[in-house]
Amino acid sequence: MTEECCEGNLAGRTEEFLAQAALKTLPGAVIVLRSCEDLLPMAEELQIVKRCVDAISSKACNEANFPTRIPPEWWAAELAALGPASLQKILSAMRSRGASPKSLAAVVAAYAQRNLPDLLPISGAARPGTLSDTDAAAADLRLRQRALLESLAALLPTVVPDDALPVGFVCCLLRAAIFLTASAACRRGLERRISVALDQVTVANLLLVALDYPGERIVDLDSVRRIVAGFVEREMGGAGGGNYGVGSVWCSAAIQKVARIVDAFVGEIAADKDLTVHKFASIAGGLPKSARRFDDDLYRAVDVYFKAHPGLQEIEREKLCSVMDPLKLSHEARLHASQNNRLPLNIILHALYYDQLKQRIGAAAEGAVAPPNSAAAARAGAMADVSLMRENEALRSELTRMKLCLSELQRSQGTNGLKGGPKRPTFFSSFSKTLGRLNPFRHASKDTSSIDDGVRVDLTKPRRRRFSIG
Repeated sequence: MTEECCEGNLAGRTEEFLAQAALKTLPGAVIVLRSCEDLLPMAEELQIVKRCVDAISSKACNEANFPTRIPPEWWAAELAALGPASLQKILSAMRSRGASPKSLAAVVAAYAQRNLPDLLPISGAARPGTLSDTDAAAADLRLRQRALLESLAALLPTVVPDDALPVGFVCCLLRAAIFLTASAACRRGLERRISVALDQVTVANLLLVALDYPGERIVDLDSVRRIVAGFVEREMGGAGGGNYGVGSVWCSAAIQKVARIVDAFVGEIAADKDLTVHKFASIAGGLPKSARRFDDDLYRAVDVYFKAHPGLQEIEREKLCSVMDPLKLSHEARLHASQNNRLPLNIILHALYYDQLKQRIGAAAEGAVAPPNSAAAARAGAMADVSLMRENEALRSELTRMKLCLSELQRSQGTNGLKGGPKRPTFFSSFSKTLGRLNPFRHASKDTSSIDDGVRVDLTKPRRRRFSIG
């Protein structure tokens, strides 16, 4: 096939075709490279693959800098027809030629849209319904898409910088990876990219990751939790880890913005019936306490969760409320919390006590700054009130139980007492009257403000009453 045999042989004509026709244009070079994918490794040994990669990368960089067609990124759509291995070679060559990160990201986006059209809602709503079929064709399509997505995620760290791809697009890739049950390495790599730019995401982006494609059911909150944790860890490492303790007073603007995004996100998913207390708390409590100036948005999300899950136990409600600080609520939020019977008792008392404390401080010295230990004093006073109220409730319950027992005993002895005429006071009746006089809640509702010291009040002997269960 060489010229040694005769003139115009196949080798010479092929070389002439490549040099003067196929490699002169970008679409022609892409077609040749696609044909070589089925002729490996022979095409690489003949240097045809290298020549195609050089020609394509050069022309793609020129088109990226000086577009000659409309739309300007038509060349990226041409490259999307290549296989993953060929695409990686093209992107590496473009990067070595000085291509901008934006140009590299355009190629990746076009490649994903072409090969995962029903999983990426870039130009329209995603329609992955065909993948839920049980026939062999649907299963084979799912396997091929999974392999392609995993290969795409694997080449991203080597050719595309972390901040080059739009974070919303990476969220779409992660949702596709979750739907296709991609490998853990694929998902962790995409999660890491999102955590790097978490302050640029929207609530809708996080909902893409957490919900299924119809947007009706939560399918993955662990990814969101890992994304938030990765962002916080990176921020803490960048600040030396010394500014994010429980008592810290400073946080970066990025972490404060992320706190607002997370609060809005948990508010959106709080009404889901399948959302557990643990998962809610793990996401809402994944940020430092100092990340929020006010906890109003977080309180609103907690209240929505309580409305949607009315059967929570007291310990579950307390665990859920532990993610917020009742002393960081605004006046309007504290007023609402003080009247919210869905909240645990200690949260209500915290809000009331701190509100009264601020009012007293403001009345004593208007415009003065509260002492540093005012919050600690408020917490201590509120906890003391909670303990006292619980002891009173326990005592009241015990007294009620004992009265019911005595009433049952008196009822069982009532028949004998009626037959025998006037009955002498028994030990149980005397004990019941004694308990009545010792009950600290018996006269709790009476107003004693008009009674002066030193004035004797004539108390008539209380009439004997018979206890009964109505």
